[in-house]
Amino acid sequence: MAITTSNANALIRAEVWSQQLKDILQEELFAQQWVDWMSDFPDGSSFTIPSVGQASTQDVVENEDIKYEALDTGEFNFTINEYIGSAHYITRKALQDSWYAQQVLASFIPKERRAIMEHVESKILNLHLNQTVGNANIINGADHRFIGTGTSETIAVADIAKAKFALKKANVPMTNLIGIVGPATAYSLDTLANIVNVSNNPNWEGIINTGLATGMRFVKSIYGFDIYESNMISTGNAETISLTTTTAEANMFFSADASVLPFKGAWRQMPQVDYEFNKDKQREEYVTTARYDVALYRPENLVTILCDDDQV
Repeated sequence: MAITTSNANALIRAEVWSQQLKDILQEELFAQQWVDWMSDFPDGSSFTIPSVGQASTQDVVENEDIKYEALDTGEFNFTINEYIGSAHYITRKALQDSWYAQQVLASFIPKERRAIMEHVESKILNLHLNQTVGNANIINGADHRFIGTGTSETIAVADIAKAKFALKKANVPMTNLIGIVGPATAYSLDTLANIVNVSNNPNWEGIINTGLATGMRFVKSIYGFDIYESNMISTGNAETISLTTTTAEANMFFSADASVLPFKGAWRQMPQVDYEFNKDKQREEYVTTARYDVALYRPENLVTILCDDDQV
């Protein structure tokens, strides 16, 4: 018997399928480390943290009464509002017939957890909205929210210096300074003529070697800020603060010093998986749920620079 390609069509597979499933590329998640997660929140959904102001001095005049003053007080109110879930199913028939069924089934739990963690990341990077939108949010005479002064409302080196100035004026420690920027702003930084040669980064090599963690997309260090890039930064912000931007990335600058973290958060329920076989619909069902929230806790330790995201 002679077998050639001309008479072996029945023996040749017209289409060959891989044993692997292609997965999408995922964004690195890293913002949770800059949240002060509360552990002393035993029950309920609302939590109050009192605050007290600074003492002042006065001139003392002999034989005259000293004036006694009360300290300014305030409170920070925190409420858990986020109750989220991710749920999927696969029918018994699909399990029996599909070559990829077990791979798909095994991906349910990690993908559902990932979806919840992406929700948390996105909410943290949207906390700039706890500032007053369309306002400079002036603290101690310095703007904590402004639009980039580069060409077409992109970022300029002076903007980063201004962010540092604002934090200094608010008595924020000049340690562990962090900037989180969107891809368009990172592009602007990469192509700014006066920092391509790292002229504003005298400690470049040391910072590269001592970055916060692996996996983060380190861009560069400018005026003490370690700049990181995230695709999950808030975008599409339309705002007027002296200048006007119609589609801006909200780039965030702050100190990650553990004693003054800008964000507060709490988990009422960490991601929890529930599974059951639905006998009526003849399918396996998986659901992952969580309860949490985050909020801007120290507005003095957050500077938002709004930069156009379409200037690439």
